[in-house]
Amino acid sequence: MGTRFRRAFVPGPGFHLLAADYSQIELRVLAHMAGDEALIETFRAGRDVHEETAARVFGPAAGLFKDENRRRAKVINFSIVYGTSAFSLAKQIDATPIEAQKFIDRYYETYAGVKTFLDAEVERAKSSGFSTTLFGRKRPVPELRSPDRNQQQAGRRIALNMPIQGTAADLMKKAMIDVCGLIARKKLRSRMILQVHDELVFEVPAEERQGMETLVREAMENVSAFKVPLKVTLGWGDTWADCK
Repeated sequence: MGTRFRRAFVPGPGFHLLAADYSQIELRVLAHMAGDEALIETFRAGRDVHEETAARVFGPAAGLFKDENRRRAKVINFSIVYGTSAFSLAKQIDATPIEAQKFIDRYYETYAGVKTFLDAEVERAKSSGFSTTLFGRKRPVPELRSPDRNQQQAGRRIALNMPIQGTAADLMKKAMIDVCGLIARKKLRSRMILQVHDELVFEVPAEERQGMETLVREAMENVSAFKVPLKVTLGWGDTWADCK
């Protein structure tokens, strides 16, 4: 259904669609903010972060196909960012809650800097009453001070997630401003038409295709100085679905 929906988006006459998608932006933000050397080195070396996590967390004797191990590791990587419980993770990777907790523990042993950072973020939010992105945007987290345990756990998930997802959103907004400024200064006919999550979509006339590829990639990948490279995947198409 998602693909069918995207086919409904088509450019104007004489234009093509360009989709620019940040690659694993939240995990790259996590690596930068946590300062975890193992995670930073993985991204700097250009290795697949999900395969790396699979090898470190599951080990060589996991008993599953490589692709399935990678899928499970991908779920774990993002579960850490979202503050997912072992019970919820177990359902997503077809494991028992005890096994899921072991995987989480191994993840934190592997990426010790991530655990230190996330624990500190929760304590900081509990003390100050709010969570903060890398650029200073704040979100109140009163749930952390609630006497209700369910509310406390909800607050903890917010405190774990907001600095990461919020910083990723801040980066995207700055990238949009930077790209629009460059388009205006160069007096291009190309125009930004859509932003969805980590993706920007542009209408581009044929004569500006090469220039827009360079402009968009350079602006998005250099939006802020990070300890890890920010990577952007570009795709062209005559519908939004074709760009993917």
